[in-house]
Amino acid sequence: MTVHFVPWSTSNNLLEETGRLYEEAGTFDCIGKGDLVAIKLHVGELGNPNYVQPVFVHDIARRVTEAGGKPFLTDSNTYYHAQRHNAVDHMNTARMNGFNMAPFIVADGLKSENYRTVKTKGILSEIEVSGAIAEADSMIVVSHCKGHELSGFGGAIKNLGMGCTPQAGKFRQHRVVGIEIDTSKCVGCAKCKAACPMHLPDIIEGKARNTSAACMRCPVCIGSCPMEAIHFVNKENLSKALASAAYGVLSTFKPDKVSYLSFAKDITQYCDCLPNPGEIMMKDIGIFASDSPVSADGAFLSMADYEAFNEASEVDCMIQVQETKDLGIQGDVKPKINKLN
Repeated sequence: MTVHFVPWSTSNNLLEETGRLYEEAGTFDCIGKGDLVAIKLHVGELGNPNYVQPVFVHDIARRVTEAGGKPFLTDSNTYYHAQRHNAVDHMNTARMNGFNMAPFIVADGLKSENYRTVKTKGILSEIEVSGAIAEADSMIVVSHCKGHELSGFGGAIKNLGMGCTPQAGKFRQHRVVGIEIDTSKCVGCAKCKAACPMHLPDIIEGKARNTSAACMRCPVCIGSCPMEAIHFVNKENLSKALASAAYGVLSTFKPDKVSYLSFAKDITQYCDCLPNPGEIMMKDIGIFASDSPVSADGAFLSMADYEAFNEASEVDCMIQVQETKDLGIQGDVKPKINKLN
């Protein structure tokens, strides 16, 4: 399966280059006349400057309209408490970050109550899919490629698996990872509890204890512990859960109704969910277009120094790509790349 690619070069008019890319890849062929078209993107946490630039999303929305579709921008609310935890804050963040070129519809509703639960494969047996995603006729998945502390990296698969699910689905995926506290190292300083937005874990008899069913396995407590007493268990399971969730999300669409555009620019160590995404880890690469999330992510990793992601996260980036393919989603882990000249 071929992935089409244009390098990120400011020596060229990148809007013109993306137009050539879309035509070569047939990006908008998935759209039928009158389709309600979800443009699935990440608007960036407030303060994070590294999301996909709005000028490109504006052009994508225009092209959806030209193809006969009715575009809307969409993303799902976050589980963690920040500036995209509910629809009001999420819409305000989208507006602040420049995403006003089409209606922005929060996919899972005001407080993440709007979703459909579907069967899936792999490490999960079912997954919640955000309502506006499940009801859309077609979808353009616009992803920003970058690192991620728990899954190695985030691209098209993560944009599907995590981004298209409500808080319940995000929680379901994160809980496949375990967390342990070495009580021989813990001194009961409670810095983990102070750092956690949910004030977990508890301090019992001078030791931290994480027994709460509400813990979503974020890395905040781990990073705050001065004794390095807290660590993840089976961290790679999140990558497998992303694949399971992506499979469930795609099951709500008819065949050939989803296209993928991945922007490998401003490639940071951490994801767009953080207002402080960390340092740029590698040079800008370019823009990928595909009709497969497996191929889109495989192409990015083949051109990126993804060993740097592996080292930073202690997770093999290829797990989520191979797992997604193994579940039966079409695509190639090492696809042919058509570089437009």
